Amino acid sequence: MSVQQPKHDLGDGSGERQGTNGHHIIIWKGREGSSHQIGNDDFGTLSMEDLDEDKEQVFAKFMKAHDCYDLIPTSSKLLVFDTLLGVKKAFFALIYNGLRAAPLWDSTRRDFVGMLTITDFIKILQKYYSSSSSQGLMTELEEHKISTWREELQEYTKPIVSIPPEASLYDAVQMLCRTRVHRLPVIDTNGGNVLYILTHKRLLRFLYLYIYDLPEPHFMSKSLEELNIGTYHDIVTITTETTLITAINLFLEKRISAIPVVDDCGRIVDIYAKFDVINLATDRTYDKLDVNIGTALANRKEKLEGVLSCKKRETLTVVMERIVKAEVHRLIVVDDDFKVEGIVSLSDILHFIVILSGLKK
Repeated sequence: MSVQQPKHDLGDGSGERQGTNGHHIIIWKGREGSSHQIGNDDFGTLSMEDLDEDKEQVFAKFMKAHDCYDLIPTSSKLLVFDTLLGVKKAFFALIYNGLRAAPLWDSTRRDFVGMLTITDFIKILQKYYSSSSSQGLMTELEEHKISTWREELQEYTKPIVSIPPEASLYDAVQMLCRTRVHRLPVIDTNGGNVLYILTHKRLLRFLYLYIYDLPEPHFMSKSLEELNIGTYHDIVTITTETTLITAINLFLEKRISAIPVVDDCGRIVDIYAKFDVINLATDRTYDKLDVNIGTALANRKEKLEGVLSCKKRETLTVVMERIVKAEVHRLIVVDDDFKVEGIVSLSDILHFIVILSGLKK
């Protein structure tokens, strides 16, 4: 379904709406260079001068001064699935609409009970591949309802994590980092409707729209290594000869969303992500999990032009700009020989610039 909201367009660099406490919330700096006020009920009133006083906390203050409603676009695509819908139809609907997740509605309980994600598809593949024949896997997957697999995978299912539209973007970042979910439904507390799905990518992109109008914190000019942003220990890698079922098992066992693909010397050649697994549903090849990653990558619908990477010595400003403009979820950290050293994700960046910096005095 399509959600329509009478909102300003975040892409035109200007916008204003009436705050609930009577003053205006301005989320841009004028084209002529004059500064405007930012306000929020819980945070008081901020001016550009206030932000200058403590540059290290500027991103935390910015996110606290905006609520989740500010991120809801004028028009967006959103799917909600009833738990009685067939699993096959649900995942094909996600693919057809270019979405990665959808809230689940239980018509008996008359409430949202969770999210259908690509991780769920992977859990289903793993379960039935290990317990059924190839033909049985296809039959099970195509005949099951969402409610059925939720019962069978009850130990893995979690209650829905959501946030009200009046909550601050700071609260949203905090919730995403604390619960380790990647998608956060914004649910209207009055009508109970899902208005939007917040993600790390959308939150960072929103902040980046106004980053050049805000005072620059000193840490932005420091390197990833100096700031210790990213993961550099126990990095899981695979090769093109690794089987698909092995990669699927690693996604779930290590709780990771992507795996660097390396050559015999450990140099990065590609990346295999959870989202790539959905191609199995498109091609109806989810019973062929013994093929190697090289074959799976060759059949990938969207071809990648190289792997986006960075180096530990690069500054946070450079890395943040690269990840936002490329619209990816992560960068592979490599050395000068392009050997994998680590991974830096959207979550890593948001957690540092918003949460950790906001805690510093």
